[in-house]
Amino acid sequence: MTKPAITYSSSGVDLDAAQAHTSAISGLVRGGVTGFAGEVPLPEMTDPVVLAATDGVGTKLLLALEHGQVDGLGQDLVAMCVNDLVCAGAQPVAFLDYMAMGRLDPEQAPRIVRSIAAACEEAGCALVGGETAEMPGLYAAGHFDLAGFAIGAVERADLIGPHKVLVGDVVLGIPSSGLHSNGFSLVRRLLEAEALDVDPSVLLEPTRLYVADVLRLLGAGVEVHAAAHITGGGLPENLPRALADGMRAVLTADSWSTPEAIAAVLASERVDAEDAWRTFNMGLGMCLVMPEAAVERATELVPDARIVGAVEAGERGVSLA
Repeated sequence: MTKPAITYSSSGVDLDAAQAHTSAISGLVRGGVTGFAGEVPLPEMTDPVVLAATDGVGTKLLLALEHGQVDGLGQDLVAMCVNDLVCAGAQPVAFLDYMAMGRLDPEQAPRIVRSIAAACEEAGCALVGGETAEMPGLYAAGHFDLAGFAIGAVERADLIGPHKVLVGDVVLGIPSSGLHSNGFSLVRRLLEAEALDVDPSVLLEPTRLYVADVLRLLGAGVEVHAAAHITGGGLPENLPRALADGMRAVLTADSWSTPEAIAAVLASERVDAEDAWRTFNMGLGMCLVMPEAAVERATELVPDARIVGAVEAGERGVSLA
């Protein structure tokens, strides 16, 4: 008796669906001459520094799946990477995505890639490739994960960072669009406990892209000394990364607004203040450190930015005044 053949398809991997997906997104991706690697020319520079960043979207994916709102996830993915690059003053030039799932959804996957491509265009970088992997057995049915990888470039002389920061500089905060892509394990636990009174679409608002904001300032000659992308760990862990030893950021309480999503978390009265500050961006997605004399021009170019604190001598960290 002949034993039945075991195929890749019967193992849970649909090559025809994968080929159809590749065809559907081919116009969104800038490939390379070999077809195996993406290519992108670096900007013409005298002494270029190439930077790289990688990140994911975390358990925000689960909430997006539960509510069928996956279209913003591409912007989340791109923003989490390119917002890190611009903290060094770098222009993002290339992005790649990795999407893994138990079974390819031919309707859902292209929607996500389209949102990735749109966010790349807004950030001024090319989507040069990616990987879509079906892995039955590793991922549950209907579940998937996303990872992103970004490359940027900047003239060595134009690098910004802690080495430029001075005591007496101010901290200019640019608002977040909401939770961005951090703290969703806590948010989902609050939802399970029926402790959050807010529309899920508010919680799923995509992460703000800050590339254009920061590069607009640098391109106009605004003296930005350093920048901090406020992600997991919140202000206490991320803002000190923009400071040198012996410097402390003292933030002025109530000097910026709290987005609806974060306000809802605080209103639940189930999250204490310390945990909230260490988990969420608290309404500031990007912080720039600069001389006070640069603020007027900076706020002309980024109108919703505002002074939220100052740099003082002290143990490196963050405190509220």
